[in-house]
Amino acid sequence: MLTRNGPLKGVRVIEMAGIGPAPFAAMHLADMGAEVVRITRPGQAFPLPIDEKHNLFNRSRRSLVLDLRQANDAEKLWGLIERAEILIEGFRPGKMEKLGFAPEAVLARNPALVYGRMTGWGQTGPLAQAAGHDLNYAAITGAVHGLGEADRPPPAPMNLIADQGGGAMMLNVGILAALTHARATGEGQVVDAAMCDGVNLLMTMQHGLAAGGAWSGERAGDFINGGVAWYRCYETADGKFISIGCVEPQFFTEFLRLTGLSDDPRFADQYAPEAQPAMREALTELFLTRTQAEWCEVLEGSDACFAPVVPLAEAATHQHNRARESFVTVDGIEMPAPAPRFSQTPPDIPTTGDAGFVEMNEILEHWRAAI
Repeated sequence: MLTRNGPLKGVRVIEMAGIGPAPFAAMHLADMGAEVVRITRPGQAFPLPIDEKHNLFNRSRRSLVLDLRQANDAEKLWGLIERAEILIEGFRPGKMEKLGFAPEAVLARNPALVYGRMTGWGQTGPLAQAAGHDLNYAAITGAVHGLGEADRPPPAPMNLIADQGGGAMMLNVGILAALTHARATGEGQVVDAAMCDGVNLLMTMQHGLAAGGAWSGERAGDFINGGVAWYRCYETADGKFISIGCVEPQFFTEFLRLTGLSDDPRFADQYAPEAQPAMREALTELFLTRTQAEWCEVLEGSDACFAPVVPLAEAATHQHNRARESFVTVDGIEMPAPAPRFSQTPPDIPTTGDAGFVEMNEILEHWRAAI
């Protein structure tokens, strides 16, 4: 077994290998010390053309190859289920049932198990059986509609909103909540985590603002989606970009002081809608007068709510990320360190995505000793 330190040390997890938010959720649990065993089918590999070690969602755990169409391999999985505390699957609804591992059957064998199900549309509803990806699941929540510039279609926001935010993180909160209940009562349950549900929850503040008449929901129409001059990104003289987000009046005042705009009448009324175009034009011109590095010298570290827009390849070298050791290098691969941080149970350094395989006997021997 690949045993690890962290606050979840000793928690026994079965992960049905797949792609997207379910492996990210399993990775996150493994980062925090859980003993995660990936169940892969023969020949299963990451669909993109990279080496397995670069598939970092698979870090910090080992795999067991099982062909669940074979009775002997299916029985091996049942042997693990009887000893596990958590099972994670991210298939289309009905797939686990077809494999013979429906929640009802699994909970009958292990009543204290937490059965985590990760889908885009959920286990029920008219779209439950439809294929999709992060962008689609977020699209029905209002989150995508409010992204981007007003005169352009909404951009694709990578896979952070639905896959990781509304999906994996919501699944793990649900799993750990259910695990707390199971350990206290011996009663397991199914956690149905749908990405669209999770993104809807992430939009709670926006729904409240809209109900109060303070959110239009339109692209570049509100104070934190580009609708104001003082919460957006600007280009600098060297073709790079910076961000400002001085929402509160005291931070806006400090921003004006540091940029020499305190007495500029265009900035007299921070929140006035009619003042935003002139402010935006002035800031566009201002930030083009210096390089990104020069603006960092003026604004970074102040209460002006400023940060440079850093490319992915440079994130690990930013002074703040370096100071906090937010990245680690393993086998030549620079990767994000586990998060969050724990004062008493710090996690181990992660592995790469090809931590290797484990034999059934090794798992059973270890998990028998743990029970």
